Amino acid sequence: MRLSRRWGSLALALAVLLPGLPGDPSAARADTPGQFDYYVLALSWSPGWCAQEGKRRGAPDCAPGAGRGLTLHGLWPQFERGWPKDCPAGARDATRAETAAMADIMGSAGLAWHEWKTHGRCTGLTPQAYFELSRRAYAAVSRPEALRAAGGAQMSPRAVEAAVLAANPGFGPDGVTVLCRDGRLTELRLCMTRALEPRICAPDTRRDCSRSLIAIEPVH
Repeated sequence: MRLSRRWGSLALALAVLLPGLPGDPSAARADTPGQFDYYVLALSWSPGWCAQEGKRRGAPDCAPGAGRGLTLHGLWPQFERGWPKDCPAGARDATRAETAAMADIMGSAGLAWHEWKTHGRCTGLTPQAYFELSRRAYAAVSRPEALRAAGGAQMSPRAVEAAVLAANPGFGPDGVTVLCRDGRLTELRLCMTRALEPRICAPDTRRDCSRSLIAIEPVH
């Protein structure tokens, strides 16, 4: 039986307000590997993560003398609005050897596996190609010495952004996002094209830390 126009309009309105209901066009959508618009390169400020939870977990990156600064959190495919995640696996998943090989810049094989499963599958690349691309993206960004020099002090998010831009003049202010948690610098996110060229971030990615000053935990 065909719904009347009135009831059809009501069903459409409910689908917008309550996504996931039967009739919601997005309910059955599955993110498709290889279909996305650009990348976000996420770099963690390791000392900030260590101060919040890493030391409590006994993470090797947080041991005295580890010397970790900006480490690779992940390379994330993005849409101009939103992002794909948890896409179906392709021909094969990443092996233990492939994830373990990323520990030098990511800190652990566990993080590398999580990033592959959540984001890497959505690129449509093989695990080897995804991790190679992640290394290229990480190597393409210069880590600002100002962050290491400021260890133990405070900076404004704008000053952190300025330090990143000074070290990476190809990026603009709308291509870099500074994140914080509990008053500490935690992460930088830089937006790149699929060819790993600098680009502006879509509006839903440009959400800088709102604090006036944040602590820059020192590198141990």
